[in-house]
Amino acid sequence: MSDKALRLGTRRSKLAMAQSGQVADAVSQVTGRPVELVEITTYGDVSREHLAQIGGTGVFVTALRDALLRGEVDFAVHSLKDLPTTQPAELALAAVPEREDPRDVIVARDALKFTDLPRGARIGTGSPRRMAQLNAYARGHGLDIETVPIRGNVDTRIGYVRDGELDAVVLAAAGLNRIGRGDEVTDFLSVDTVLPAPGQGALAIECTADNADLIAALGELDDPLTRVAVTAERSLLAALEAGCSAPVGALADLLADGQTVKEMRLRGVVGTTDGSSLVQLSTTGPVPESHDRAVALGRELAAEMLAQGAAGLMGERAH
Repeated sequence: MSDKALRLGTRRSKLAMAQSGQVADAVSQVTGRPVELVEITTYGDVSREHLAQIGGTGVFVTALRDALLRGEVDFAVHSLKDLPTTQPAELALAAVPEREDPRDVIVARDALKFTDLPRGARIGTGSPRRMAQLNAYARGHGLDIETVPIRGNVDTRIGYVRDGELDAVVLAAAGLNRIGRGDEVTDFLSVDTVLPAPGQGALAIECTADNADLIAALGELDDPLTRVAVTAERSLLAALEAGCSAPVGALADLLADGQTVKEMRLRGVVGTTDGSSLVQLSTTGPVPESHDRAVALGRELAAEMLAQGAAGLMGERAH
């Protein structure tokens, strides 16, 4: 590989720039080459529609992938939860670095925790998955909340709370941590309350499939345990035929005995956005030793969920 700068395609949002900057530094270290950020505007950045309406998965990804295929950038960084579950043959998922905190968090007025919010509290989120699980939890625990659909970057969303329009908003812990705003979190939502989106907290580093040298170099940043976990989660999502606009949550936990990772527990949930019906199941077994085993684990749990009525809870299938 030459010593000329590698071009990293990134969305322009503050979070995307922060994530890409961290990856750029790491790639520079493993390759010895400078990395320059190339800012690309995606349809998801300019559209004012709710994500569920514009197709969810892929709206932030397509423009970056097009730039890769045109040779305008050498590699791209995505939030893994934004990636469609089908990987194009001409692109390689070269690395999935170690995952950040996968949990969802609350940023609420007066530093309130979720269970301390007043009756009728208005909670903002653009995610049907979060709505379904928050409403289900509230129903089961005698809480009275209203989930309000919102869009926008972190500043916009937290602004709704600061301005008094909403009592709280739900965000991803990983995003706040990456932009140095983790101290604004007022409550962490346990994964027993709200399962995160498949792949939440993880990044995907993608390049063209024919660039073997770059794939090898980027592979230095891959974390095998994170990759196997998110592969199982995304396989579950794919088997449920659901895009990110569907209310599907999934998390693969690695269960350790001291320093040794022994088993993996995969949990999945799907529900109606009002929280009236949820199908939530889990399976535990040995850590998958291959990509195919991780895929099979996700498919097996999805089949059990479908057998228990999950399909009827997802509304329109994502096409």
